Amino acid sequence: MIKQENAWRYKRLIKNVVFYILCLLVAASCLFPFYWAVVSSLRDSAHLFSTELWPSKISLENYSYVFGDALFSHSFLNSALVATATSLLTLAVCLLAAYPLARHSFPGRRRVLMLALSITTLPHVAVLSGLFELIRILDIYNEKTALIMSYMIITVPFTLWVMTNFMKNIPKDIEEAAIMDGSSQYKILTKIFLPILWPSIITTGLLAFIAAWNEFLFALTFTLTAQARTVPVSLALFSGASQHELPWGLIMAASVVVTLPLVLLVIIFQRRIISGLTTGSVKG
Repeated sequence: MIKQENAWRYKRLIKNVVFYILCLLVAASCLFPFYWAVVSSLRDSAHLFSTELWPSKISLENYSYVFGDALFSHSFLNSALVATATSLLTLAVCLLAAYPLARHSFPGRRRVLMLALSITTLPHVAVLSGLFELIRILDIYNEKTALIMSYMIITVPFTLWVMTNFMKNIPKDIEEAAIMDGSSQYKILTKIFLPILWPSIITTGLLAFIAAWNEFLFALTFTLTAQARTVPVSLALFSGASQHELPWGLIMAASVVVTLPLVLLVIIFQRRIISGLTTGSVKG
């Protein structure tokens, strides 16, 4: 009996060790590119292709150039404004649409959800030509409005699907009690459901923000001037002193600057994100 128990503990120990090793390998593979970008950004041009895991001489010239570049700063601000507006509008639209889809039965309800899910599988290039024609007709080319509208095509279907599933998990007793007290549908959504849905709102809002922040194809197609471009396009158009030079140090420094806001947002809201992803925002 004691031998069997020791063998079971030994097997469990081996499984735990293997599991943690795999977790470390996955974490290392995910974090190493960002780490190497940080290391490369701290090297000067003479030691850019060095294989040292940490630069022997730290140089901040790449960061000084990036922060001193007015066009990059303007692109950074454009990305922040567009991504924030996209996430807020996406949440507003999806909350209003998810409530009837989750809490009421009507003809075509399932088709709407399946349509939203199918749209998420479409490649962005599939809607590029039609969206470009629409933007041209609306005369919003090279404006932030065009980017926000095009980004919402990406963020709304996914957010609507996820928000609907979250809202389905709210017990019906809460809604029925509010109806018995004479609450309207709008009051039920804003006063009762919103406090319960905060974890899912933060989770989906952050995912929408990241999608809008990282989007490249629409930003490249629907902007023309440097003042209207977002950060991903500005990074792609970084050039060196000549047409044959690619400034890797500047690109790495700019990439670190662009990635840090997303990392900080995830760190700040990690509890809410985990709660929204694991519990479906059901409390009590």
